[in-house]
Amino acid sequence: MGIIGESLDQAAVNTATRPIPKSAGAQMRFLVKHEKGSTRVVAQRLGISQRTVERYLTGQIKRPRPELAARLAGEVRKDWQPRVRERAKRQAATSTGIVIETRARFGFTAAPGTSDDGRIRRITQHLPSQYAARLFEAQAAGASEQQLQNIAAEGLQEQYFKDGGRRADGLLVEFADIDYIELDY
Repeated sequence: MGIIGESLDQAAVNTATRPIPKSAGAQMRFLVKHEKGSTRVVAQRLGISQRTVERYLTGQIKRPRPELAARLAGEVRKDWQPRVRERAKRQAATSTGIVIETRARFGFTAAPGTSDDGRIRRITQHLPSQYAARLFEAQAAGASEQQLQNIAAEGLQEQYFKDGGRRADGLLVEFADIDYIELDY
């Protein structure tokens, strides 16, 4: 998964209204419950043995190694509060839109005599709900990172550079060399 896909996932995680369970045992119990009692599936997700999962459930092991603790917390975050996450996505896709903050190289194709050389810019821009919906649909359909990047570039082109159609008619924006990108909804 690419940087935009990961940013969409992180934005979804940030919609949680409650923190994830703190202890490793509570996190493990949550995962087992989410997987309908299958310790084998949880073990496969975490890359550990089924017996290790059972030891966490019984309290024989209380503190995981740092790398396992990070994987465990990450897996819990993926499944934490799915209805809250879906409600926030639906709201962003239908009414509120999405905020994109990025630092990347933007180049332009415009009329002769204009400054179309690409340069690094830091941009924070609200994109309307139609772009949020397109990003969510593309991600759900398994779109490539380039396709997600094209949707984001189109949204930034229309909202930031063309100011919603009020200026720079015919401008085409190239969105490349992404340093970082954060999405929020």
